Amino acid sequence: MTVFRKTLARVSLAFAGAALAGTAMAADISGAGATFPYPIYAKWADAYKKETNIGLNYQSIGSGGGIKQIKAKTVTFGASDKPLKPEELDEMGAIQWPMVMGGVVPVINVKGIAPGQLTLDGKTLADIFQGRITKWNDAAIAKLNPGVNLPKTAIAVAHRSDGSGTTFNFTYYLGQVSESWRVNVGVDASVEWPVGIGGKGNEGVSATVTQTEGSIGYVEYAYALQNKMTYTKMVNKDGKIVSPSSETFAAAAANADWSKTKNFYLILADQPGADSWPMTAATFIIMYKKPVNAADSLIALKFFDWAYKNGGKMADELDYVAMPKPVVDMVEKAWMDNIRDGGKPVWTK
Repeated sequence: MTVFRKTLARVSLAFAGAALAGTAMAADISGAGATFPYPIYAKWADAYKKETNIGLNYQSIGSGGGIKQIKAKTVTFGASDKPLKPEELDEMGAIQWPMVMGGVVPVINVKGIAPGQLTLDGKTLADIFQGRITKWNDAAIAKLNPGVNLPKTAIAVAHRSDGSGTTFNFTYYLGQVSESWRVNVGVDASVEWPVGIGGKGNEGVSATVTQTEGSIGYVEYAYALQNKMTYTKMVNKDGKIVSPSSETFAAAAANADWSKTKNFYLILADQPGADSWPMTAATFIIMYKKPVNAADSLIALKFFDWAYKNGGKMADELDYVAMPKPVVDMVEKAWMDNIRDGGKPVWTK
């Protein structure tokens, strides 16, 4: 078991311990959802714990699980990489906001291929995940990689088995670049995969790819780095070959105009720009406008405020992109306008 997966296990156990301890752990923050932001949430939580002695008990169970838990009101916040539509939020009586941005990357296990050595484009990636391209030396892959010695190895596809915002962003991108994907598979947090092996969470896909020669999957970039996985380059919307990095994620995010959105509903995949990574995504926090427990909600909002103000460098170290200050200002105004207890804002500056 890797150090990262051991850490995940400890966080999951901490959450279970909190549930059993009841009021003894009442000061800690409870949340559940997306695996995409887990590495940065864990890093923020560790730093915040040292500074305030308040912990974060976060279940990294996938966006679908996080949405179910916040709807069941078993956690203070839910986390999802698939933004909920404004109508669904209104029906729930909830709001959402973007917390941090990052990138989804294809990861491979192909003998003789180093990280960043192989290039794919959207159509080829869609054909691989539809089972239309089945060998690594296929002509479509070879055309994108002149001079690369591609083996005849069969391609083994790995995908998420759980409802996942990472899957939503990945399939959204494939739907943008491949009509066949859009028509035959579709775009959602969970789809009927034409081929492949399912793994739970980014960590499940990472494990499957690591253990399976000839495999390809998709994970959040921090998982690829922390697990020393082989990621690919991509051809973006402008036809340029780009590598995943905080700079290429930021280039894609630069096109985002959050001020024109309702409930911050915005998808960053397939953005134009010579330097834009095509599978850039934001990850979102969901909370109720009328908190089940106002004190717990305030503790959580103080943590998120601290992360916005102090977590940028830590985000950059893991190749996430911190939210720009104008967006943070809009988010915190939304907190004050919407998250209220007895008519008064739960959090104030």
